[in-house]
Amino acid sequence: MRERLSAYYQAMLERLGPSGWWPGDTPFEVAVGAVLVQNTAWGNVEKAMARLKAACSLTPRSVWRLPEDVLLECIRPSGFFQIKTARLRSLLECFAQLAETPEPPDDPSLSFAAGRDNDSLRRTLLQVKGVGPETADSILLYALNRPSFTADAYTRRIFSRHGLLPENAPYDVMRDLFTANLPADTALYNEYHALIVRTGKGWCKKSKPLCGACPLGKFLEAGR
Repeated sequence: MRERLSAYYQAMLERLGPSGWWPGDTPFEVAVGAVLVQNTAWGNVEKAMARLKAACSLTPRSVWRLPEDVLLECIRPSGFFQIKTARLRSLLECFAQLAETPEPPDDPSLSFAAGRDNDSLRRTLLQVKGVGPETADSILLYALNRPSFTADAYTRRIFSRHGLLPENAPYDVMRDLFTANLPADTALYNEYHALIVRTGKGWCKKSKPLCGACPLGKFLEAGR
């Protein structure tokens, strides 16, 4: 399995090149993006982020201090803006807890999380209302630079079609496929997940997949 996962990675990387994920000027901006991108396209997140940057200095404390009606209006382009406003405020409360301060620190680098181990941070993030395993792992991997593999619907679709996962594989089963067979390397996890998303969007469509042109198409043919 290790060799097969490595071969998939190399095939996608050779075809697509480095991904340069996740877009964001600071770790905090990446964490905010991980919340806002739920159930929407990234272009909508960019619009919301632009509004937030215009409204404040985009640090945990400055976002926390925004009046709720202003925060709602900033987040509106990302959709489900009332729900996401509540989730973002819950995440900010979590940051205050991690920093052991009355309100979130004025620290866009999120350095207050540096002394926490991965498992502890993940458990803490999963306690935040509206933050599920995928969002928690995205924050750990892309914002906090921790080796925490992120799986998603593209992961399930691609690897179930290749017979490496059940079609209804739960999140932890998907994640374990990679963490059990790849070294715990942040850069590798970052790039692998990004390549999966790019391959899923480009070729592994929900219906009418473009297997013949897909970077992973040769592996399907070999398994038949």
